[in-house]
Amino acid sequence: MKDLILIFVSTVLINNLVLSYFLGICPFLGVSGKIESAIGMGAAVTFVMTLATTIGWLIYHLALVKFNLIFLEYVIFILVIASLVQIVEMFIRKFSQPLYDALGIYLPLITTNCAILGAALFMVTKNYSFLESAVFGFSGGLGFSIVLIIMAGIREDLSYADIPKHFKGAPITLIVAGLLALIFMGFSGLISA
Repeated sequence: MKDLILIFVSTVLINNLVLSYFLGICPFLGVSGKIESAIGMGAAVTFVMTLATTIGWLIYHLALVKFNLIFLEYVIFILVIASLVQIVEMFIRKFSQPLYDALGIYLPLITTNCAILGAALFMVTKNYSFLESAVFGFSGGLGFSIVLIIMAGIREDLSYADIPKHFKGAPITLIVAGLLALIFMGFSGLISA
């Protein structure tokens, strides 16, 4: 149980996929304009990342390792992620058209979100068990969601701020992202390796 808690805390706060590994930056910067969009994208990424790591673990250990087909792991993980994204996209389109419209092109781009592929590959590299992989996938998605929502809140507030002309738009967004990364680095002392 202690290992699962360490994986959870470490992945959400300390080794956050966005702020520590810079994975998933495109949707992080693209969808963080409004909190509603950030919450929807965060939920979709968390769902896909959790299932991608667990299904990826099963396929990797029960098929790829068993039949010595490890060289196919990238292709298999991408196929799993793409299939899950299609399911999420159909679900959101059917049950929340405004969210579907707000997410726009970023919803299908979850397929190529390197944070999800990175989580699936880290799960293999770290040699996690099935349960550890599920916790890692969920906490990776939760960490993504947390920083996405924080960034959206800051960007909404910045729309009312008096920002110098040359810093408006992308420059201030990148500065805020860098400051968030520094803030999350402060959590690195929570868990000693």
